[in-house]
Amino acid sequence: MHTVRISIPSFRSEDNSIEKGYTVFKIEVLMNGRQHTVEKRYSEFHALHKMLKKSIRPPEIPSKHVRNWVPKVLEQRRHGLELYLQTIIMENEVLPKIFLDFLNIRHFPSLPKTESCGSFETESEESRLTHQPAMLFLRDPYVFSSAHDTFANVVTEGVIHGVFYPDLQPR
Repeated sequence: MHTVRISIPSFRSEDNSIEKGYTVFKIEVLMNGRQHTVEKRYSEFHALHKMLKKSIRPPEIPSKHVRNWVPKVLEQRRHGLELYLQTIIMENEVLPKIFLDFLNIRHFPSLPKTESCGSFETESEESRLTHQPAMLFLRDPYVFSSAHDTFANVVTEGVIHGVFYPDLQPR
């Protein structure tokens, strides 16, 4: 089962001459064994929240206004934003495209968040595996023996022996 895991391990303050100081939150995203990092400002979280309200019922987002910028207050905001993202993941079977875009995750619109390539337990058309066979037999090599063939198919015999009789020594 492949799930999306989110954490916000840290934040940093940015100051520049064009606009007043702001805080950037470092978001670590782990999906299908791959991890990447995204940095977002609170204003981007707020914009995401407004967009999500159009399609789902998102959890409450931490307050937009912070009275003072001391590290303890910013740590509370970091924790609140982390919980916000994790709650969206837990409460939605299919994650909205805008949410996946926010986290820079390639999205698979027909698959739920916990599946990456289909499911063996469901029979729906959307989640059926779509792989191609790796080997194809035009005839069963044991039912229709190749006695009249002058050269036996070594590859076919090797695969059959390897799959069905792994302890049997080759001829």
